[in-house]
Amino acid sequence: MVAVGLAVAAVGFAGRYAMQAMKHMEPQMKLALQSFPKTAFGGGYYRGGFEPKMTKREASLVLGVSPTANKNKIREAHRKLMILNHPDRGGSPYLAAKINEAKDLMDGQVKK
Repeated sequence: MVAVGLAVAAVGFAGRYAMQAMKHMEPQMKLALQSFPKTAFGGGYYRGGFEPKMTKREASLVLGVSPTANKNKIREAHRKLMILNHPDRGGSPYLAAKINEAKDLMDGQVKK
């Protein structure tokens, strides 16, 4: 019984020490988290909806590749996105159609 009491006391003291240490580390942690880049395009998510007719810029944003990406990068990006967003696996049919449209547009404009 005494061992259980000592174990509870040790856990309490360790928790108290950890909480005090976290208070002192909070400003440093905030600074470290702010120094991480948001995304490759520098600002979180793309704000705005889809354009009525997809452009090369929009297609590259949808696929997450550069507008001058080669055929292999486009194919790889399309494959990864379709694995995540396929309608048979619970994804949106609309998004899957947009991903396919982006791939078709980018594939048609890439030199073989």
